[in-house]
Amino acid sequence: MSTPTLRVAVVGAGPAGIYASDILSKSGLDVSIDLFERLPAPFGLVRYGVAPDHPRIKQIIVALHKVLERGDIRLLANVDYGTDLKLDDLRQFYDAVIFSTGSIRDAALPVPGVDLEGSFGAADFVSWYDGHPDVSRSWPLEARQVAVLGAGNVALDVARILAKHADDLLPTDVPANVYDILKASPVTDVHVFARRGPAQVKFSPLELRELGHVPDVDVIVYPEDFEFDEGSMAAIHSSNQTKQVVKTLTDWTLKDPEENSASRRLHLHFLHKPVEILGEDGKVVGLRTERTALNGDGNVTGTGQTQDWDVQAVYRAIGYFGSPLVDIPFDDVAGVIPNREGRVVDVDGEHLPGVYATGWIKRGPVGLIGHTKSDASETIRHLGEDVAAAGESFYTATEREPSAVTEFLAARGVDVVEWTGWELLDAYERGLGEPHGRERIKVVPRDEMVAVALGRPLA
Repeated sequence: MSTPTLRVAVVGAGPAGIYASDILSKSGLDVSIDLFERLPAPFGLVRYGVAPDHPRIKQIIVALHKVLERGDIRLLANVDYGTDLKLDDLRQFYDAVIFSTGSIRDAALPVPGVDLEGSFGAADFVSWYDGHPDVSRSWPLEARQVAVLGAGNVALDVARILAKHADDLLPTDVPANVYDILKASPVTDVHVFARRGPAQVKFSPLELRELGHVPDVDVIVYPEDFEFDEGSMAAIHSSNQTKQVVKTLTDWTLKDPEENSASRRLHLHFLHKPVEILGEDGKVVGLRTERTALNGDGNVTGTGQTQDWDVQAVYRAIGYFGSPLVDIPFDDVAGVIPNREGRVVDVDGEHLPGVYATGWIKRGPVGLIGHTKSDASETIRHLGEDVAAAGESFYTATEREPSAVTEFLAARGVDVVEWTGWELLDAYERGLGEPHGRERIKVVPRDEMVAVALGRPLA
């Protein structure tokens, strides 16, 4: 008797899930792949985590689009794992399940005042300005002075979107509701705080240089924040990226303050650690930072010297964190699914048969797209080894027809959006943008996205 076609479900249609599906499809295995996504649209953080004024990065979608349009990987979007189906359900239809659900929550910041009104997580703000269908369509942009905590590209994105004039976003895919709220923002000053020095920040050189070209926004740095220890010099000499970042920052220190004439200012502060978000009547009224000092190896220690900053909102951009999944082990400290090189393990360290992970939910929210590809390759390699080792016993699904899972979801009343549905939504968004000279205007409400994708009349 011939071996049946291997049935694999991939949960999460961001870059990690699409790369894993692509690599698996080219692995030489006789395989049928279904790619599940809880949103009505694929592409994950490339669609909902990249700032609208970064079309170059959004071009990653072009490559991902080419993978899915081939037709050998079936997209099943608008299907929520844990609600519409669970692990036992997937086991009926698939021999293996790969989780690639990413990390979409904000990492915790354990300082007093973090729960005050006006204290926000960057992940929520990014989801809002990117038109994520599961977040509110409104946002309270009422502060004139704002603090952004973090030393990575997400902190720069948040600061730039807050400081930038809304009209300069019009050529992008920024949703109409986001534009309207940004247009009314009274902001004048955005302060970015990093607890370490200029040589330790995680900004990319290109993202940093972009700040200097935002119309009517002055970038201000402070010479007293520029401290370099042995660890800093080693980082500068060993990394061209660090060298470029430090050069850009240092060049800004040479700028004559009298040249600053813009209506908005973006301040970059180094060696400042947030210790308390100050409140009054339940609202943010300030931020207290502690001056830090480099200790020789690029790390810092507190000096005990504090400073209060007059801000009315604080955005925490200190990293993302994974979310637990129903029936799947979860490491609450690391925010990942516990695994050994992609093989998901239980509390005893034993591999859960047929269950794998890839992407940020596997290794944490670090690394670039290149890491995601190598990550997926590792997971798929182990999946292939397990299939080879187990032989016919690996093929455990009892309902093996591809139609079985879609019939199951239809019986549960799930409006599944397949690739042809995404193509309808994609064309619709492009059509909205065309009269305005824009590539697209995103549809934000979930029910409207689904209606367009399924060819239903809009309410």
